[in-house]
Amino acid sequence: MSASKKVLVTGAKGMLGQDLCPIFEDEGFEVVETDRDNLDITDENRVETVLNTEKPDYILHLAGYTNVDGAESDLETARLINSKGTENIAKMAQKINAAMVYISTDYVFDGEKQEPYLPTDTPNPQSNYGLTKFEGEQAVQKYCEKYYITRTSWLYGIHGKNFVETILSLKGDIKVVDDQIGCPTWTVDLANAILKIIKDEKPYGIYHTCGGGYTSWYGFAKEFGAKCNPCTTKEFPRPAKRPKYSVMDNGKLLRNWKLALKDYMNLREV
Repeated sequence: MSASKKVLVTGAKGMLGQDLCPIFEDEGFEVVETDRDNLDITDENRVETVLNTEKPDYILHLAGYTNVDGAESDLETARLINSKGTENIAKMAQKINAAMVYISTDYVFDGEKQEPYLPTDTPNPQSNYGLTKFEGEQAVQKYCEKYYITRTSWLYGIHGKNFVETILSLKGDIKVVDDQIGCPTWTVDLANAILKIIKDEKPYGIYHTCGGGYTSWYGFAKEFGAKCNPCTTKEFPRPAKRPKYSVMDNGKLLRNWKLALKDYMNLREV
């Protein structure tokens, strides 16, 4: 594959985008960074204008409504961004013959499975956030022929608010949920997995791009040295229902989550 391909990134100023864009630039891609200030994905006309002007080879659709609990009380906004916004991007990707990468989530699953979810497993979201992200997946599959849906989970990175930084900033008697199991994922590892999918020209379809292995939120916190105690989901109620088991089989696209976390902790100390 030619290294001079053009990549347009939505949500480039977000936690993932700030790690992903430099990684793609270092690989020789021409990267067009967009965010809500210059590309409102909910504005169909604006999407059409920008994508017709740029005509990228790839659209990396990182922009999204990510307030999981907020979506429970504001489904309209979550749906406008995650569903309609993604539909707008997918339609234009098809028109300009661009391949689309859509970042989805483990929250599309209900968490009732007893073994790692496969990309072929049927989604059954239990929250408004999960629902709107799944609607985004459906829009991509309906309107765009050349697509990669990349489901990730428990994302953390140096450029945004995340579980690691939140827990480390808390003082006192901290309780962390120990009965929700999933796959922590570092933004840098996710960005590199997306890069690999594109460079290797993998078949279009759905991929699970989360850290390898699994743990609970409590196990995650203990791994990065947090002083905390385990609790149950019932003891720590939240507006949005979380899947109790959202481990995904990543097909060895990403390394073990503990190795990634170690590199992240070293980086944040610099």
